Amino acid sequence: MSKGLAKSAGIHSSMTLLSRISGLVRDQIYATHFGAGAAMDAFLVAFRIPNFMRRISGEGAFSMAFVPVLQAYRDSSSEREVREFIDKVAGTLIAGLLVLTGLALALAPLLMRWFAPGFAPDGEQFRLATELLRITFPYVLLISLTAMAGGILNSYGRFAVPALSPLLLNLSLIVAALAVSSRLQIPVRALAWGVTIAGVLQLAFHIPSLMRLGLLPKPKWGAGDAGVRAVLRRMGPGILGSSVAQVNLLLNTVVATMLAAGSVTWLYYADRLLEFPLGIFGVAIGTVILPNLASHYVQADRQGYSRSLDWGFRLCLLIGIPACIGLALCAKPVVATLFQYGRFNATDLEMTSRSIVAQALAIPAFLLVKVLAPAFYARQDARTPMRAALASLLANALFVFAGAATWMLATEAGRQALQMHDHNWLSAAGSTPGVHVVLSLAIAFAAWVNAIALGIALHRYQLFEPQSGWLRFLVKIALAATLMAATVWALGTHWSDWSAWHFGSRIWRLALLIGAGVAIYGLSLLAMGVRPRDFKGH
Repeated sequence: MSKGLAKSAGIHSSMTLLSRISGLVRDQIYATHFGAGAAMDAFLVAFRIPNFMRRISGEGAFSMAFVPVLQAYRDSSSEREVREFIDKVAGTLIAGLLVLTGLALALAPLLMRWFAPGFAPDGEQFRLATELLRITFPYVLLISLTAMAGGILNSYGRFAVPALSPLLLNLSLIVAALAVSSRLQIPVRALAWGVTIAGVLQLAFHIPSLMRLGLLPKPKWGAGDAGVRAVLRRMGPGILGSSVAQVNLLLNTVVATMLAAGSVTWLYYADRLLEFPLGIFGVAIGTVILPNLASHYVQADRQGYSRSLDWGFRLCLLIGIPACIGLALCAKPVVATLFQYGRFNATDLEMTSRSIVAQALAIPAFLLVKVLAPAFYARQDARTPMRAALASLLANALFVFAGAATWMLATEAGRQALQMHDHNWLSAAGSTPGVHVVLSLAIAFAAWVNAIALGIALHRYQLFEPQSGWLRFLVKIALAATLMAATVWALGTHWSDWSAWHFGSRIWRLALLIGAGVAIYGLSLLAMGVRPRDFKGH
């Protein structure tokens, strides 16, 4: 394991950082040009469906099913058999995706009724969302093929190109927003076309690297092939097991369409800010650790397997705990600095900030799942993550209903809304801004249920033997995080009204706030003897 994992994670994180920065720029442009209204809600719901497919293919089910099987072929088969396996997976995948895309285009109004029940079927918002779904859905075909290409490259230690690929999506959407949207009668249509064009660019971006490896697929039908069947068997449980956070987010977006206008967008921006630490570190750790664990499992190297998990867990907590605290404390300054311009108003600032504070609680859990789930998929065990995911889904649903009911009964605004709507709970919730925070809390609660369930299974199957020094490590993180939180809170009390300053004033204050927190956290750890070399191996 040693330096290889740390180096690979560093490469992946560096490339991902570029795409995440471009993603923040893209979201700033969204906020300034489109605000948080009905049209933007329609686009975000329409894009949420193919984007959900991107998440489960690129960062979830497909990779978790495909990479371990590919790794097994590489370790036990000839190069010709590896190429044959890749060709058959590609052909079967393309055939299935063509059918799926055709059905989605034909049934777009029905899909929108399912995923946006809060949009009136005879209303303009529903018609717009249906149109945008038809434009964006071909992205599912393109990005799933891109995910397969990325899985091949990752298995061969080429992490840079797949990690950099999301940058093309952000650049395409930025160009669409700045150069095309103002020319259209309905500006958000430009964003939908930007999504599909990005899919073409992302797939094309992988082709030269595959050609250099001699692994550019020549698609063949292979549904009856043993290797293809092994991938497909793991795909079903894997969709839920490895992508439950995205399933919960998608389901909560459905609920958000029934809440106050703007709720979908407020949740979107909160999710985007959480994606910054999760995308840079969590996806990087999960991506590089999966083929490593799969290789240890194939070689029956239990010690190497356990050491890889130990490395992943320590890194997740080292990053996740301060990220959780820091994002919660800096929620309003971050949202004000990045988004509060143009059509993004003070209400949007307050509502988005509340979502971030609630959802930040999920960061350590999300990061841990990025290591816990691959621990089972590397062993070609998709059932255990699926069972944990089912528990998480149930926890999310129960929390949404119980939390919303509590919110309506415990807050003055909720009680007034119930009286105004003759105790029609759905109508009352839909007219009460702030209920969307319950959805953010539900995501955090469900994430912890998922992580704890996977951790219990890992212990039960005796797959992980902790290395020495865990108690000292946790104490050091706790002390450093406490000092960081005190520093950030003390600085933040001096700057309350961020909306009163222009962008330059906001950015230097935010940089100082975050920089001071990072510096105190890092220096505290160094003073207590924690060194970067501690995470290069055991």
